[in-house]
Amino acid sequence: MEKSSNPGNHPAVETIVLGGGCFWCTEAVYKEVRGITDVESGYSNGQAERPSYEQVCTGRTGSVEVVKLEYDPAVISTRQVLEIFFVVHDPTQLNRQGNDIGTQYRSGIYFTTPEQQQVAQKLVEEAAREGLFDEPIVTEIKPLADYWPAEDYHQDFFERNPTQGYCMAVAAPKVTKFRKTFRDLAKT
Repeated sequence: MEKSSNPGNHPAVETIVLGGGCFWCTEAVYKEVRGITDVESGYSNGQAERPSYEQVCTGRTGSVEVVKLEYDPAVISTRQVLEIFFVVHDPTQLNRQGNDIGTQYRSGIYFTTPEQQQVAQKLVEEAAREGLFDEPIVTEIKPLADYWPAEDYHQDFFERNPTQGYCMAVAAPKVTKFRKTFRDLAKT
C-alpha cells in the first residue's frame, strides 16, 4: 500500500470489506459516512472465482455479499467504521439478516491489515464483555479473500432506487439509524 506524506506516515487510504446482509443496505449507509472515500458492492471469501449474483444467491459459492470500503484514517478510524457496522446490522444472526437468509448474508469483517484484525477482535470482545447484545456475536473476522465486484446494476442501488420496496422497508431505516446514532460522522 502506498504511504502518504502526512505526519506519522499513515496510509492515505485503507480498505476494509464488510458483510452485513444485503449489500444494498450496507452500501447505502457507508455512502453517508464522512471519511469513506469509496464504496463498492461485491462478493468475497467464497470458493468461486468471479461469481455472479445468481451464483452467490444459490448459497453454493460460499461467497458473502459485501461492501468494499476505502476510507481515510485521518478522518475516520477503523474502530469508528466498525462501530457503525455493529449498529446498522445484527451481528448475532447466523447466516442471515432479517428475512435475507443464507450464508451469502453472513456477518463478516474481512480485513486487509493486521491492525484492522486487532481492532475488530477487540471490539467484539468489548461488546461481549459489556453485554451489548442479547445473543453471542457470530461475525466472522477473516483476511479478505477472493473479492469480486458486483454487477453494475447493484452499485449505488439505494441511491438510484430509493422508492423500491426493499430499499424503503430495509435500507432506508438503516440509513436513518446511522444518521441519528452517528450524526457527527455523517457527511453534510
